[in-house]
Amino acid sequence: MNSTFKSGAIAVLAAAALTVPMTGAAGATSKAHLSTAATTIAKAEPPAFAPADPKSRDRAKVNADAALAADAGRLHKGSGDAFTLSANIAGTYGLQYLTYERTYKGLPVYGGEVVVGTDRAGQVIQQVVTGQTAKIKIGVEPSVTGGQAAATARALLPDVDELTPAELVVHATTATPRLAWRVQVTGRTATGRPSVLDVFVDARSGSLIDKFDKVHEGTGRGFYDGTVTIDTSGSAGSYRMVDATRPGLQCGGQGGTAYTKSTDSWGNGSGTDLETACVDALYAAQMEWNMLRDWLGRNGHSGNGRSFPIRVGLNDVNAFWNGSYTTFGHNQAGNQQATPMDVVGHEFGHSVFTNTPGGDNGNNEVGGLNESTGDIFGALTEAYANNPNDPPDYQVGEEVNLVGNGPIRYMYNPSQVGDPNCYSSSIPNTEVHAAAGPQNHWFYLLAEGNNPGGGKPSSPICSGGPSSVTGIGIQKAGKIFMGTLQAKTQPWTHAKARVASLNAAKSLFPNSCVEFNAVKAAWDAVSVRATGDPSCVANPDTFSLQVSPGSGAADPGGSATTTLTTVTTGGNAQQVQLRTGTLPAGVTAQFNPATIQSGQSSTLTLNVAANAAPGAYTVQVIAQGTAQTQTQNYSLTVNRPILDQFSLALSPASGSVDAGGSTASTLTTTTTSGNAQQVQLRTGTLPAGVTAQFNPATIQSGQSSALTIATASTVAAGTYTVQVIAQGTAQTQTANYTLTVSRPGDPDAFSVRLDPEAGTATAGGTAVTTVNTATTGGQPQQVTLSATKLPNGVTAAFDPATIQSGQSSRLTFTVASTAKNGTYPITVTAAGTAQTQTASYALTVTGGTPAGDFTVAADPSSATVQAGGTATTTLSTQVTTGRPIPLTLAADGVPPGATVTFSPSSINSGESSTVTVTTSAGTPAQTYTITLNANGAAGHGTSFSLTVNGGGGDTWQEWHAYNAGDEVTYQGVRYRCVIAHTSQPDWTPDVVPALWQRIG
Repeated sequence: MNSTFKSGAIAVLAAAALTVPMTGAAGATSKAHLSTAATTIAKAEPPAFAPADPKSRDRAKVNADAALAADAGRLHKGSGDAFTLSANIAGTYGLQYLTYERTYKGLPVYGGEVVVGTDRAGQVIQQVVTGQTAKIKIGVEPSVTGGQAAATARALLPDVDELTPAELVVHATTATPRLAWRVQVTGRTATGRPSVLDVFVDARSGSLIDKFDKVHEGTGRGFYDGTVTIDTSGSAGSYRMVDATRPGLQCGGQGGTAYTKSTDSWGNGSGTDLETACVDALYAAQMEWNMLRDWLGRNGHSGNGRSFPIRVGLNDVNAFWNGSYTTFGHNQAGNQQATPMDVVGHEFGHSVFTNTPGGDNGNNEVGGLNESTGDIFGALTEAYANNPNDPPDYQVGEEVNLVGNGPIRYMYNPSQVGDPNCYSSSIPNTEVHAAAGPQNHWFYLLAEGNNPGGGKPSSPICSGGPSSVTGIGIQKAGKIFMGTLQAKTQPWTHAKARVASLNAAKSLFPNSCVEFNAVKAAWDAVSVRATGDPSCVANPDTFSLQVSPGSGAADPGGSATTTLTTVTTGGNAQQVQLRTGTLPAGVTAQFNPATIQSGQSSTLTLNVAANAAPGAYTVQVIAQGTAQTQTQNYSLTVNRPILDQFSLALSPASGSVDAGGSTASTLTTTTTSGNAQQVQLRTGTLPAGVTAQFNPATIQSGQSSALTIATASTVAAGTYTVQVIAQGTAQTQTANYTLTVSRPGDPDAFSVRLDPEAGTATAGGTAVTTVNTATTGGQPQQVTLSATKLPNGVTAAFDPATIQSGQSSRLTFTVASTAKNGTYPITVTAAGTAQTQTASYALTVTGGTPAGDFTVAADPSSATVQAGGTATTTLSTQVTTGRPIPLTLAADGVPPGATVTFSPSSINSGESSTVTVTTSAGTPAQTYTITLNANGAAGHGTSFSLTVNGGGGDTWQEWHAYNAGDEVTYQGVRYRCVIAHTSQPDWTPDVVPALWQRIG
């Protein structure tokens, strides 16, 4: 069998070519040069890959910051600690995982990071975890030098290639935090194995605290995946094994350079051919990328849209991940390269482990969990690809005879090759590949159960475990495992993994305890016992309410608006009626719309009468659902009439001067309302060596003053902002003066800026900006202007295109009538003879969607279901005039307790979508008219008739999802929730004022 890459039509080396393209479990046909799979099977809502929108990410940051403050005790936060957000990674179903790096008195803290998990909306805090076990109370002055620590680290490897400079840190994963030097040593072990050691040396005593090897070795087989197509890059006559759609992913030899070829046909099917090895490796890595996206909701191997290179041809019976790339050798017989799917998936699984919170450092228990992670991702990749040449299974290296003994590991029964099935106290001292046994065993039981049938092997249960375990399927098990890794902290242990996986099951399946109980049973079955397990109670129908912005102001006779956003946090969506509490005199409220489904939004407009009294008011917003009511407060300020006002302007508003010189501007004020007022003139904080003088310094609004700005000869070249402040008796105004200082004796340098930095153009029109340059050092130089990152249909013209620094050019963007609507970042480059500078321009294109009209219809147009049942119809559109236009689909008149979904939810006119109406047991029996809407440049709807036939609690609780505005009683005292969160056992209202406000 031969393996080929292809770009375009399939080039087959085999005598009998495959006539049907291979599809994976996800139903996707691999195509070269595609950023995503050509065909994707329909999945249950919501999709696994559903990153949160920017507002939800901002909301998660605000709530996570509050959670850090509320839970300072459990996080062992001391007075010298500071937290910085280092990552917000989207998880399965868009759950958010925010990682905060900790510093102590400015030093990085190894093991001190904190992971905060939220729901997709960023509204509800679901977990807060850290690996640090004690508060840091140490001095930060070392007794041992960094050079001495580096020497200690160097001595750990006999053959050293590279040694990083020693970094002073706090080592906080042990019972007592210690000041340490951290050094990374790259080289080879006494047996010639590659090694990248992370070494921690006590900065007081010079003793070794910890050392961890980042090279995680694996094993594999030389099995070929058959004739496949994969993403490569290049064009006729010049092709490369570089995946342009998955940044960072490529394959080549041990030198690190990707293989190239004049044709886009790769490999000869030989087990010893390195080009063929790259075919297998690149195909497997791309299948794993797709599995991470489609099943687990992860954006690439790194989590932020990137992957890592592949190297083949290692002269060793081995394969490994070294923290930067994967590399693969051969089997002991030398007749097969070690690039089968499960081995490639295993090594890239290490990259996922490295690029989740907590990293990959640690003892053998961490190493075993890391090795198991590789095995789990290998099994998931095999299941997703469903390649007939390598059927899915739970064996590791089952198709390579690495040393003549068959598979290396059996996930369903690790003891089959002498590895432990069950966790015990000896695991932290067990060799890492063997230590993978308990978690491998757990994953198989979670996915398949102990007696799955259907030809799948039975799996033993450890002593003291349950009598049986029922599996939940490999996709659900994979989602839970991915959520577990997102809560990983140093040092990672089986006990921590148990708690994190139970929390992951609760977050991913919030209205079910089936998955939670299966996770618990599987851990019990491998002897990882409970140590502070969370509890699970299936959520009722709940939703959250947010008012954004939460405050606003209006003049008498004006209005203020805000957006009400609801999120279904448990159970099913419900109908929500919107209203306000008692309003201030002269204020009326209007909701658009006034009735929504949870998960939807509404605009609230507060109209203020002309005679309304000025002041600050609290408006209670009430969202009354069919199963729950939520409230939030909006702060409304009714402004007082502004009597005396003036404006401020500078002319010119910028100037250039050699260091030691001065420049001038005229400050002009204008009385814009009321009476003139006395105005005192001054500046904000000035740059060092810069002075300012007003003549006169006191004026009446409507008058002017001369501003002189002088510079000392020591002022550095550059562009400075001088704030001019005009402080009146009733009002203060500010304006900025841009001062450019040049130093003729310095090397030639210049600056560039755009005025304006953004603009809008209608398709078929233009947008204009000015490119301003200033000589900031030495002599003026010739500057050539260009623009890059132009969207299709947009051209740029400079007038002139070549200038001297200190001059300006007019830049015109011409937008074709066929250009697509959107906002595009464009880079303007100014290439001088001695220096190159860039500036950014944001071009917004409007009116680019061609006009067109269409009709819409539903077939069938009616259906009858029992309460709790589901009905489907097809929404079809037909173009009547013009070209097809993009349409967004939505439904109005949805019955209480029911949901309406569209697949797909966005189409072009002329296309169709499947509509699914899902009712709940609580949907009242009656006939409903649901309007199915298709909205774009034009909008139309059609009707679908659905007939449905019949078919204290306020005491504070642990592990309960609370929304802002909820009120509870704790120890006889009433509290109101101010930040949505899931209550941890020690987050009682009396000790976390950041979360609860006492109200009685």
